[in-house]
Amino acid sequence: MRILLVEDDLKIASFVLKGLKEAGFAVDHAADGEDGLHLALHEPYDAAVIDIMLPKLDGLTLIERLRAERRNTPVIILSAKRAVDDRVKGLQAGGDDYLTKPFSFAELLARVQGLIRRAARSSAPALLRAGDLSLNLITREVRRGNESVDLQPREFALLEYLLRHQGHVLSKTMILEHVWDFNFDPQTNVVDVLVCRLRNKVDRDFKNKMIHTIRGVGYVLKAS
Repeated sequence: MRILLVEDDLKIASFVLKGLKEAGFAVDHAADGEDGLHLALHEPYDAAVIDIMLPKLDGLTLIERLRAERRNTPVIILSAKRAVDDRVKGLQAGGDDYLTKPFSFAELLARVQGLIRRAARSSAPALLRAGDLSLNLITREVRRGNESVDLQPREFALLEYLLRHQGHVLSKTMILEHVWDFNFDPQTNVVDVLVCRLRNKVDRDFKNKMIHTIRGVGYVLKAS
């Protein structure tokens, strides 16, 4: 899953970036509203975390312009303003959630995960399945049959992306965009390496292989 963070306070941005990446998200960071709007309009994101007080373009205007372009990316607003009127303005501008500073990262992470689940219309709601393979978005537990599968954050992110699009072929570029940030070289072989690592954990000891290579196109996860 890929997240956009628009935050001009470098200390807060560093804190949030580190936490989201450790949780397995690909994260792009913009330090002002104009750069944030450009990224939001030209890159695919599963959610955005946007501060209100930003240089060049404030967060509420950014969100309003994003909605005016019919972009439905779920947005969490970060703000030091705690008044009810400020929260109402944020939600009326097009924000989906509002979190006041200072905040705990655990709460921010839970809200990001919740927004992504609701946007994907997941049902009850945190379990993704394909055949005997399951991934729990809350506990971050992965199981294949009766076996627990221990995944690193990036492996977990790739499996989540494959499960959310099972049956659909995902190109290397699509995987790069959702599992890494936009700075990665599209010619790199990190996707192949990561897919190989994931296969070794979820397919190697099972007769029914789920992760398939479509040569010259990409990868697909199929239950059978």
